[in-house]
Amino acid sequence: MIEIDGSEGEGGGQMLRSALSLSMCTNRSFRMANIRAKREKPGLMRQHLTAVRAATEICGATVTGDAVGSCDITFRPGPVRPGSYGFSIGTAGSCTLVLQTILPPLLTASAPSQIRISGGTHNKASPPVDFLQRAYLPLVERMGPQISLELVRHGFYPRGGGEILASVKPCKQLSRLSLMERGGRRTGYAEAYIAGIPLHVASRELEIVGKMLNWPGEQLHVRGLPGDVGPGNALTITVEHDSVTEVFTGFGEKGVSAETVAKGAVDRARSYLASSAAVGPYLADQLLLPMALGGGGEFSTVPVTKHFTSHVAIIRAFLGRDITATQCDGFVHARV
Repeated sequence: MIEIDGSEGEGGGQMLRSALSLSMCTNRSFRMANIRAKREKPGLMRQHLTAVRAATEICGATVTGDAVGSCDITFRPGPVRPGSYGFSIGTAGSCTLVLQTILPPLLTASAPSQIRISGGTHNKASPPVDFLQRAYLPLVERMGPQISLELVRHGFYPRGGGEILASVKPCKQLSRLSLMERGGRRTGYAEAYIAGIPLHVASRELEIVGKMLNWPGEQLHVRGLPGDVGPGNALTITVEHDSVTEVFTGFGEKGVSAETVAKGAVDRARSYLASSAAVGPYLADQLLLPMALGGGGEFSTVPVTKHFTSHVAIIRAFLGRDITATQCDGFVHARV
């Protein structure tokens, strides 16, 4: 039984999700106390509970503490069972975070799987579907499996109601991945998704992106969605290079101006573009687990976050694998 203190490091939900993934992959049990201790509302929320129950169903685990608000959980996994599954969060909680919890064991399972998840698809503090489709999953596919992700319906906070459908064709073993250079610049574009709120919000966001990144109108796109999926607004900035695609996002919130939303997303994109790193901070964090489960690898990134260091600690607890992050001239060299 691996004992984990959820209040250490970044003290959020990622520690639980990573522990669930690694527990299923290694068939090692764990107990986590003080779950999400550093968040405003500690303990399991609906999206975390859905991740726990999804993991439980996929491997036939025995679980205690799986309830909303629980700060302590024990998880004893069984064999991973690929197949067709459906999970509903019941709120606007993140579909993508639930998917990322159960995806790792399915990447090398004995048969293909299909996963349908309903909830939020574009949530603050969570990777939007666009990020998984364009940035994360293409890199995981280079390691061997084949993965498709369809956005069936958008879902925004607080309404939710979104849906994604993922299909996984596994491989026997994840191969090594090296991402030291991003390669030549191909293109960049911004998309302002808008549903049930005034169109000028999207126009103002794209105007800021165009001015700050010096992008012409043909690189700026309003994506109007049916009003019944709103109210909701998200801005994505996609930058494609030969070896890596990155996606930077801003989420509209009540009381936050369109200009502020856009400036935050542009600042993150500009910080990445000004560096020589292959991957940004969020992609760096999320590449650790598949690399550690497979043949390892290396990548260049920007200064690492608390999420990164917490992730390293969880991986070390389950796999005993050492991960290093060395500061170099203009980037951080991470080795798995």
